[in-house]
Amino acid sequence: MPQYKAPLRDMRFLLNDVFDYTSHYASLSNGGEATPDMVEAILEGAATFCEEVLAPLNLSGDQEGCHFENGNVTTPKGFKEAYKEYVAGGWQGLSHEVKHGGQGLPMSLNLLKAEMMGTANWSFTMYPGLSLGCMNTIMQYGTEAQKDLYMPPLVSGEWTGTMCLTEPQCGTDLGQVKTKAEPVGDGSYKLTGTKIFISAGEHDLADNIIHIVLARLPDAPRGTRGISLFIVPKFLVNADGSVGERNPVVCGSIEHKMGIRASATAVLNFDGAVGYLIAEPNKGLEAMFTFMNTARIGTAVQGVAHAELSYQGSLPYAKERRSMRALSGKKDADHTADALIWHADVRRMLLTQKAVAEGGRAMIYHAAKLADNMVNGVLEGNKAKYEEFDDKLGFYTPILKGFLTEMGLESANLGMQVFGGHGYIKEHGMEQIARDARISTLYEGTTGIQALDLLGRKVLLTTKGKCVREFTGDMLGLAKPHLLSGGPIGKMARQLAKRAIQWNVLTTRIMLRAAKDRDLVSSASVDFLMYSGFVMMAHFWLLQAIKASETLASGKGKEPAEFYKAKIQTAEFYFERLLPRADGHKKSALAPTSAVMAMDAEHFTFQ
Repeated sequence: MPQYKAPLRDMRFLLNDVFDYTSHYASLSNGGEATPDMVEAILEGAATFCEEVLAPLNLSGDQEGCHFENGNVTTPKGFKEAYKEYVAGGWQGLSHEVKHGGQGLPMSLNLLKAEMMGTANWSFTMYPGLSLGCMNTIMQYGTEAQKDLYMPPLVSGEWTGTMCLTEPQCGTDLGQVKTKAEPVGDGSYKLTGTKIFISAGEHDLADNIIHIVLARLPDAPRGTRGISLFIVPKFLVNADGSVGERNPVVCGSIEHKMGIRASATAVLNFDGAVGYLIAEPNKGLEAMFTFMNTARIGTAVQGVAHAELSYQGSLPYAKERRSMRALSGKKDADHTADALIWHADVRRMLLTQKAVAEGGRAMIYHAAKLADNMVNGVLEGNKAKYEEFDDKLGFYTPILKGFLTEMGLESANLGMQVFGGHGYIKEHGMEQIARDARISTLYEGTTGIQALDLLGRKVLLTTKGKCVREFTGDMLGLAKPHLLSGGPIGKMARQLAKRAIQWNVLTTRIMLRAAKDRDLVSSASVDFLMYSGFVMMAHFWLLQAIKASETLASGKGKEPAEFYKAKIQTAEFYFERLLPRADGHKKSALAPTSAVMAMDAEHFTFQ
């Protein structure tokens, strides 16, 4: 099993050298306490908790899984104790308001913590992680009374929360939601219906679970315009905040999954369960998707987490395992065979994992700064600021979620390849990473859903290509000072400038053709998303390479010179071996839809 070590050196490089988080925090209304010393203490504390408490439970939790009996879910051995330690450490309230018992720090610090937790043990991280959507929704749309009642125990971690969206008949199409909410007359409602795929919907870690539920009022319009949002606690809450009698919301079963087996995914049956309206009637979907951008960043972290953990498993194995001689000649003369790491193909796989983990981390840390500003808009009651940064983040999130989870899955599969036959054996832990990674491309919207959101809604409909033009403007701004430079930085800068122009041309061509062929938006969307991901990651690899080069030149780096040289070399690998994949996606995105749509539906047959 990979022995997880938090990549603090890389995290510090991004925070301090690449993105200047110190100045960023100083600019935030809630960033005053996020001093360099505080940030370092959080990083060190989270790393210790993840390495010593969570990581050792990853394999055992997967092997044992969750237990379901008579509506109750028992988590694997060690999870309850780990969760108590998590709560005692104050980790849940890191980025929530002080008046509700939190520490009031910027949201990005919670994301840094979540990356380490997710890499160490993604199943465990799901339990406190799912509370965030519940908390954020109450924070923005709840009444003051609802905030005072529910937020303190959610912020402390004494209670957890869920988001109950989909149902057996609807999947992603939430316009088909059938759960009913009947008004009682005292301000409460009785909810009846079934919700599926509810992560952390039932468990034994906390005293109460607060469900945020989509349902329809009796006179609601059809479709998405007729959905309202309700707070439905597992146990009713008394006026003094104490836990009362059991609410009739019962776990009917938990799913038997190929991965994240220690995380309970529940079917919840609401049998006249007491609920309370949150937000305006029939505007529940709008409220439910509050902070959805940040939720999708949280899922994008899974792509980085699995690339990182797979790399941490693959690298020591490649250095220790011996097989054959390197094609360029004997490397380990004292042994009968050379270590795997001397074989070029193994290095290709290791460098792919490293490039995805570190490149994806940079993408997420940049987006986290936008999320900090978006949350500040909410805290300050500044709607214009919130909307500005929500729109900016909206362009990044489908790319981060779709592209990084696909690449994280590829990295996990490469980890199994490095191990060869041993990669298939459970005790080594590499196959678990691949199984856990597989779901990341599905939940919070499949890759296809993310792609349609990016191309159809964000690029074509909402901004008419402006979001691409703005980001490619940043790409050109980064590359321009280095276009005439020699060495690897100049070469990468020239490639990035060409990609910036190409991305705009591709967007314009799709826009013009989609006006005549609407199926093109769907057929081209995944290729457009993957193209966008490869080019966006190239931007952040050049940024890292430039910072590493400048640090080497100044001689003032806090890390050994080899660290910064490796950054530049990894960037070169990315530009030479991974970025060219964008060309294939570009060609496929522009291919005519006839090959996809010409066949009659009846001819899709296996008989």
